[in-house]
Amino acid sequence: MNFSNHLQQQHRWPSEGRHILAQFDDTSVIVYQAYRPSIARHAIEHGRFGGPDFSFQRMSWIKPNFLWMMYRCGWGTKEGQEMILALRLKRPFFDELLAQAVESAYDPSVHPSREAWQAAVEGSEVRLQWDPDHSPSGARQSRRAIQLGLRGSMLRRMAHDDLLEVIDMTGFVAAQREHAQDDNRELQTPTEAVYPTA
Repeated sequence: MNFSNHLQQQHRWPSEGRHILAQFDDTSVIVYQAYRPSIARHAIEHGRFGGPDFSFQRMSWIKPNFLWMMYRCGWGTKEGQEMILALRLKRPFFDELLAQAVESAYDPSVHPSREAWQAAVEGSEVRLQWDPDHSPSGARQSRRAIQLGLRGSMLRRMAHDDLLEVIDMTGFVAAQREHAQDDNRELQTPTEAVYPTA
């Protein structure tokens, strides 16, 4: 993974609108999840998800934006979200997730009726939400960040066949937590850019 000074990065990012900020290359995309230790340690040890505490029956949410994940897990301080994992996914799989995703809330500009939207939700294994992005200290931003909910076969693919690498970010997050202020010049975060979707 690559890391950069946060203040330098934020000047390159759009300040508003819907954007997927992520670390990616030609073959892979990094996404983040936060787990209780039993789940995270199993994934780190085996390079895939499983074990008695991981459920394939629930929807599992991934976030390509590091700071959105930090807001959600309180920089690793929330119960049940103490360990932070970076998951390197196959890029074609990530693109497939985006193509199949259905928004969690009804949007009349996307679906002609609530019934059509509900049918799309029931027929898709990928859910999409655009939420306010957040600064390192947790302040809400005008820019929107994406998260994707996976279930069924898509969750199994993410957990096994389309998962290239499991990276334990817990130590890095703990080291950077004290620098998590908007104007802190010491804060380092994963290097991210706007992911091309067209």
